[in-house]
Amino acid sequence: MLLIAICAISLGMSAQQVVRGQVTDANGEPLIGATIQPVGGGNGAATDVNGEFSLNLPYNVKTLKVSYVGYNTQELPVQPNMAITLSDSGTALDEVMVVAYGTAKKTSYTGSAEAVTNKKLELRPVTDATKALEGNVAGLQVTSASGQPGSSPVIHIRGYGSVNAYSTPLYVVDGAPFDGNLSSINPSDIESMTVLKDASAAALYGARGANGVVMITTKKGVEGRSNVMWRSTFGWSSRATKRYQHVDQKEYVQLVYEALRNEAIDNGNSWTDAEAIARASLSSQLGGEQYNPFKNYTWDTLIDANTGYVHEDAQSAWNEDWYDSVIRDNAFRHEHQLQITGGSDHAQYMMSLGYLNEDGILKTTNYERYTGRANINSQITDWLGANINASLAHSISNFSDYDGTSTSNPWYTAQFINPLLPVYLKDINGQNVYDSDGNIQYDWGEATPYGTRPGSLSDFSSLGMLMLDKAYNKRDVAGLRTGIVLGSDLAKYGWRQGLKFAVNFSMDYVNRNYMRYMNAQHGNQANAGGLMEKTNSRTQSYTFNQLLTWDRTFGEHTFGLLLGHEWYAYEYAYLLAGKTNLVEGIYELRPGTTLYEADSYSDKYRIDSWLGRINYNYGGRYFLSASLRQDKSSRFHPDHNKGTFWSVGANWRVSGEKFMQNVGWINNLSVKASYGEQGNDMLTTFYAWQSLYDLSYSNASNIGAMIASLENQNVSWEKSQNFNAGFDAILFNHRLQLNFEFYNRLTKNMLLNRPMALSTGFTGFMDNVGDMRNRGIEASIRITPVRIADFEWNITAMATKNKNKVIKLTKEAPQLISGVRVIEEGKPIYTYYMCKSAGVDPSTGHSLYWAYEKDDDGNMIEGSEFITDSYSTAANCKYYQGSREADLYGSLGTDFTWKGLTLSVLTTYSLGGKVYDSLYASEMNLWYLSSTWNKNAMRRWQKPGDVTDVPRSTIAESVLTTDRFLIDASYFAIKNITLAYALPMSWVSKLGMSGARIFGSVDNLALWTHLDGMDPQYNFTGGTDYDYSPNKTYTVGIELNFGKTYAAPAPAVNVNALNSQINDLRAQLADAQGAAADANSRLAQLQGDLDAANRALANCRNDLNAAKNAAPKVVDNSKQYMNILVHYPKSGTSITADQRANVERVANYLKSHPEATCVIKGYASSEGNEDVNVKLANGRAASVKDMLVKKYGIAANRIQAAGQGISNMFDELSWNRVSICEIIVK
Repeated sequence: MLLIAICAISLGMSAQQVVRGQVTDANGEPLIGATIQPVGGGNGAATDVNGEFSLNLPYNVKTLKVSYVGYNTQELPVQPNMAITLSDSGTALDEVMVVAYGTAKKTSYTGSAEAVTNKKLELRPVTDATKALEGNVAGLQVTSASGQPGSSPVIHIRGYGSVNAYSTPLYVVDGAPFDGNLSSINPSDIESMTVLKDASAAALYGARGANGVVMITTKKGVEGRSNVMWRSTFGWSSRATKRYQHVDQKEYVQLVYEALRNEAIDNGNSWTDAEAIARASLSSQLGGEQYNPFKNYTWDTLIDANTGYVHEDAQSAWNEDWYDSVIRDNAFRHEHQLQITGGSDHAQYMMSLGYLNEDGILKTTNYERYTGRANINSQITDWLGANINASLAHSISNFSDYDGTSTSNPWYTAQFINPLLPVYLKDINGQNVYDSDGNIQYDWGEATPYGTRPGSLSDFSSLGMLMLDKAYNKRDVAGLRTGIVLGSDLAKYGWRQGLKFAVNFSMDYVNRNYMRYMNAQHGNQANAGGLMEKTNSRTQSYTFNQLLTWDRTFGEHTFGLLLGHEWYAYEYAYLLAGKTNLVEGIYELRPGTTLYEADSYSDKYRIDSWLGRINYNYGGRYFLSASLRQDKSSRFHPDHNKGTFWSVGANWRVSGEKFMQNVGWINNLSVKASYGEQGNDMLTTFYAWQSLYDLSYSNASNIGAMIASLENQNVSWEKSQNFNAGFDAILFNHRLQLNFEFYNRLTKNMLLNRPMALSTGFTGFMDNVGDMRNRGIEASIRITPVRIADFEWNITAMATKNKNKVIKLTKEAPQLISGVRVIEEGKPIYTYYMCKSAGVDPSTGHSLYWAYEKDDDGNMIEGSEFITDSYSTAANCKYYQGSREADLYGSLGTDFTWKGLTLSVLTTYSLGGKVYDSLYASEMNLWYLSSTWNKNAMRRWQKPGDVTDVPRSTIAESVLTTDRFLIDASYFAIKNITLAYALPMSWVSKLGMSGARIFGSVDNLALWTHLDGMDPQYNFTGGTDYDYSPNKTYTVGIELNFGKTYAAPAPAVNVNALNSQINDLRAQLADAQGAAADANSRLAQLQGDLDAANRALANCRNDLNAAKNAAPKVVDNSKQYMNILVHYPKSGTSITADQRANVERVANYLKSHPEATCVIKGYASSEGNEDVNVKLANGRAASVKDMLVKKYGIAANRIQAAGQGISNMFDELSWNRVSICEIIVK
């Protein structure tokens, strides 16, 4: 009976359940080699090439732990069939960024840089990928840009860097400066974008790096994985910002009536007489009865004489919105991309084709783009590599060519038009007029017997001009990046190990054809018979560099050296011709009879550079870097064209210190600082030092020339002295990530116009005389509040505070005034300098202003301020009224992941600063009756005694520009919401696909500001203009992947088999021990079998392939694998003497197979504190890598080491204290 009971218990304990499943990432891609560990007992496993696994588990195991390097570990309840999605752990501990002339790990980088991956870029449906940087990089500001399809935004990094030179960053594509059109780069082709912010990061770009650098890296092929990707998106766009709120027809008439009454009062009439004069004047002012929509009243009876208001029963015959007539509802866009990637150990390739067709929200506008790219990398031998990256793009942009002016601009006039004016021509009864063919006629404002359109818009129709006028840009953009690399990291090359010489050549070519046609029937060129202009411009640039690098490790010392030479050449050619008196319908110049204009010119620019950098790393804890570059620029006189730029930086990885080893909640802690000097030769002219002559003014038939500028041979670089300090921290198993940086950027020798006496005939000459400072802080935080099972929630916040200050201008002119802005020493750039409103006079309705008395030097006498309604007095008393600079700006974002479903939300904000809204000012102080009033004008003063902030209604009255039109620039915007779902692999694999994803997003969903219609992101100087509104876009899309991946079988397979055998033997041994004495012989036999199995498992631990020189396993003839184990004592991370032979075997194999790489996975047993065990696992992986690098000279870049945490692969706890060295032979 005892034997039967023991057998029953044994059978119960050995009862197993089969668990199968698949592990994928958030995009549905299988994760190969993910570790599946049962919590509480049983054997673990690793996923295969399809991300699938199968386990036999005891029924008492209820939970599985799933882990993979770079992804968040999950514990999940056991189910027979499991679909497991692991989420990215965020910024990896050893995240590699593309930086100047190389790459760098984020944790050890001495400079300030931030990378944005393609996962974030693909969330935004944009034609220009730089728009997607907004909200993803601290310290970076992006304008909203025009809503014209194909337009590009303006980017500033850490404030304004100059007054007259460019303040925008340098763009570098695949290692070379880019001079093409940014919108010609298909965002789908981009792998990552890195923003370099300080001197340590950007000084190697010398003369062009002072305003920061944006590094764009395109996608490359992936070794061992071939994939065909197709993505299609479909979207619908509308206006993103609200419209300005305008008065309706009755309110408009009311305001005109009051303005006419107020004018009559100013002319000395009584209130009653003034009202009668105003009623009688309405017809002449508002276009006669032709433009009176209220057909049940005439103009002179429309105002009730008893109330002074428009009759309530006045009925309008038309109420046509000009804006609605020129706008497309739900403008359609569609985009399609085909991408093919793959490769072997010798060559990798990426090829792509893209097509985009996007309608603008303004009728007739459209952007169409075709792109193609091929990126090939080849490792010809172990000492020779080559690469070529070629791209082509063709785009056509149809647009309205009036976006920069207020007159004849369909977008502007359609929004700010007098609401009484119809879109379509009306008869005297208010009915539409049709031509003989039955076509409805536009109202061009032509005179009729019943009246003429009021205001300044004669012979104009927004809709008509859109239909009749044409403009397009056609661009052809070609790019080439190619090079060869000589050298190797293999130890067999002895002293040449790590020594490489690269030769790179790049070329950018842009050919632009522009056509502008103004019709012969209506508008500005009707009398000339129409006008056509055609422009051809061509940009060519070349970069040729030679780079010598040396990277070696000696013990705990790692050195990286760079020496190089670079030549850059830029050429631009421009050709323009225009004719009038055209043949209708032929959009060519030849039929035109009259030459309107002709022009051509060319520019050339060269930079010759020498550069160098040294990086030093001690023990993975202390990092030093220094860089130096000398540029020789053609923009300056040969005696002053050389500039030397440099930087130094340091990074201390505190978490790598021994005293931090037991601090389990700190994954990484780094402190860094840098200082350096950068240059800026990106002036507004290529010839700043030269004396130039303007040859465009001929004298009759003779050549004419006028001297336009004076020579100054000493003109040279603007220089930025840049200090940066901060820290990076990753805490609580990547649940909390912190970044903080302080910067101080001093721009010296700014190029300004030094004034001269007007008697010389010149206003001044260019000279390096100005200084300006930007000082600020940047902070970002990423929190993971929830990370359980298949669900993860992340929150990201960024904040930047920048303080700009002009330090020095010229002695002759310490103040530069331009309109309502001033650049003055001691003030932020573009400080508002204007009159100050004191409200409205309750008795008269006139504007009141603050004024003050001045001393002999023109300065305000303290305590002398007073209020006046005098225009001339107040005009001479101006105040500093702040600037556009925000007090704080940044972004807030969150994302959720649940199995294959992801939701991300990105918002941006800005607090403080002011915008001078000139559009709002013009609609509050009407000058012409072809325009309209803002709704806020209804708060106007109407009669004596009224207390309000809006003066009385007037027309064409001179008023001072005051702070009344400075609007708080604070805003909050929802930039993007994206919802995506990766279909389960069990579904898509049946269709022969390796992945499928559907997604939907909305871009520029909402914007909250202090004034409807105003776009506070239009620019950084604090103004508004007549450009199109940015777009709000709803997008849906699908992405399909067809591919195959080659990878290793799970190393745990043999271990699992042995564990299973041991468990069976133990069960049989237990049976034998409880049996009668006659089973002693059987017991001895089983004991022997058990010992033999234990020895077999020990051998497997030391070498899963069971032999030192055993041939590795072959998988799909693409990759070969072998595994060697290194064991540790309890709580130990040092390699003991008996285990060093195993490390040596790894080293020997790597030396004899230079193409091989090694992945080291460290483990700890389940006993003890979990945090300590995680540290032990990390330390064990690192110990093997350190010995391989320091003792045996294996290149560090061939080894990847990472702790995997607690292991339950082996039943014996001690056997789980191990590092598994997985050698991959390509």
